[in-house]
Amino acid sequence: MIKKGIYIHIPFCATKCPYCDFFSMRGNEEKKDSYLDALNKEIETAENIVADTIYLGGGTPSVFGKERLKKLIIKAKEKFHFTDGEITVEVNPSSCDEDLIKVLTSVGVNRISMGLQSAVDDERKFLGRHSSCEKIRSDIKLCKKYGIENISLDVMLGVPQQTYESLEKTLSFVVDCDVKHVSTYILKIEENTLFHRRQNELPLPDEDTVCDMYEAVGNYLEKSGFHQYEISNFSKPGYESKHNLKYWNCEEYLGLGPAAHSFLNGKRFYHTRNFDDYLKKPSSYISDGDGGNFEEFAMLKLRLTEGISRKEVSEKFYEENFENLLKKSQKFVDIKLMKSDENSLHFTKKGFLLSNTILSEII
Repeated sequence: MIKKGIYIHIPFCATKCPYCDFFSMRGNEEKKDSYLDALNKEIETAENIVADTIYLGGGTPSVFGKERLKKLIIKAKEKFHFTDGEITVEVNPSSCDEDLIKVLTSVGVNRISMGLQSAVDDERKFLGRHSSCEKIRSDIKLCKKYGIENISLDVMLGVPQQTYESLEKTLSFVVDCDVKHVSTYILKIEENTLFHRRQNELPLPDEDTVCDMYEAVGNYLEKSGFHQYEISNFSKPGYESKHNLKYWNCEEYLGLGPAAHSFLNGKRFYHTRNFDDYLKKPSSYISDGDGGNFEEFAMLKLRLTEGISRKEVSEKFYEENFENLLKKSQKFVDIKLMKSDENSLHFTKKGFLLSNTILSEII
């Protein structure tokens, strides 16, 4: 039996970060209790699948409350026959304490993802991050005290006031904290955010500088024992995100909660981004059509450093699909944005920076 992934969206945040376009909101205790009830109803009526990854994202799951998280994780593990695997919870340092980590480890959480973004105080303030770097360092030590070694930090590139020197300070902090995983994201100004409304005022580094920063991050982390396994993700050997690899390997998963997406039984579907609608009908989905065709498979696999292989295409689709992909990619191979041989195709580091444009042409 092929095991699936479970994603659970916790939409609550203490405050809204100025760059964030994820579905999130403030919530009092009553709203949080109502949301837990709705999630429980959705879990009860969900398909009876077997899972080996559970990921609680947001929003800020750590503001949901340790007892709600405990009940939710126990219920999800029971419903989806989870016996062994990876359970990740996103944690904000401002809502993290020893009691929370103690409870999370008691129900099997073995991976923590934490939003650092930057280790430079002025940059953090611009990004709406209020915890100090010392609080983050303390929280990491706390996780390790309770046996959670698998810790991921988010780092953002191209943020207001960022320079090569400040980026190096952030990376130095990450390496010094001895975490196992780093996710790096280039800031994108999204509509319906404070940054979008103020974008002409923001002291942002230029595009060429951001591209150079992206390459600098890879070089720095690789020298520090990390390997890049996906466009935005680096890990120590054996600490790749098992849940996120399901997305990039075009494997199936179930998403619970408003705005959550799913890919199950060859179909893609998702929840509305409306909180009240979700509370009324937690098991109601919107269809997004069939999933898992070759084009989708290739697009996702090429996000990975290893890329796509002839063998896996032949097993899932037709070998001629791979041959056609090689032909369409040849001009990008010639200018060293992609690399190929008879049996594989993948992006180079420079190619990753232009991956969206390239993918739209070859797929």
